[in-house]
Formats: sequence, C-alpha cells, structure tokens
Amino acid sequence: MRGALADSHAPCGVEHALMAAFTQQHRQRRWYQRLPLARWGMAGGLASAALVAMVFMLSLRPPPPAVAATSGNAFIALEPLERIRRESHPRIVETQIARTALAGMGVPITPENAGDQVRAEMLIGADGRPLALRLSSL
Repeated sequence: MRGALADSHAPCGVEHALMAAFTQQHRQRRWYQRLPLARWGMAGGLASAALVAMVFMLSLRPPPPAVAATSGNAFIALEPLERIRRESHPRIVETQIARTALAGMGVPITPENAGDQVRAEMLIGADGRPLALRLSSL
C-alpha cells in the first residue's frame, strides 16, 4: 500500500487550503479563554474570600500601647516625626489636660476620675501647634 500511495500526490495548494480551513474553524484561544467558566467563578470566590480575610485581620490590630507605660520620660508624637525634626526651635510648655481628652490615647478613665486634670508637657512648634506630648502625672 505504501508503494501504491508513493506515486500519488495531492494537487498543489490542497494542503495549504486544508490548513487554512482548519485554522478558520478552530481559532487558537488565549490562555484565559481556555479555562472553563466554573474555574473563573471559583477564582473570583477565592479572591473575594482572601480580601475579606485580609480586611478582618487588619481590623484585629492590637490597640495602641497605653500612655501610662510611656508617661514620665518619653514624648508621644502628635505630628509626623519628619515635621518634628524639621522644627528649628521647639519649646516645652507645661499644661493641664482633661483626662477625658486623653481617652483615645489609652489613658484609663473611671467615673471617679473622669473630671480630673492630668499634668503634661507639650512640645510646641514655632507656629504654635503641638508636636508631641509627655504626661507628667496620671
């Protein structure tokens, strides 16, 4: 059979026409077109679940350290450190601050001490804005 078919040749251009017709019917798809729709749905579900988990984990950050641990000798920055470093002649001012105003910084408040004043030192910039705060007494 091989010998009988050896003398048979297709006319010129038939192979080219067949290949063109085949590529016309079966276009090569891109990689994302080859994936089934169900896998895209599963990938979207996993991506949204990962996003929700990440948002949840970021919301579980530990609270900022209590001010009581840093009171006495360390300043608590109220402005970015770059702004504090740029200040040429800051000054320190002693003041009294209501304990309720410091609740957001972790100062413990009870009904008994809610009206108390706390002695503090503030680092003030040349423009009069407070740069840092140091609590003298709680």
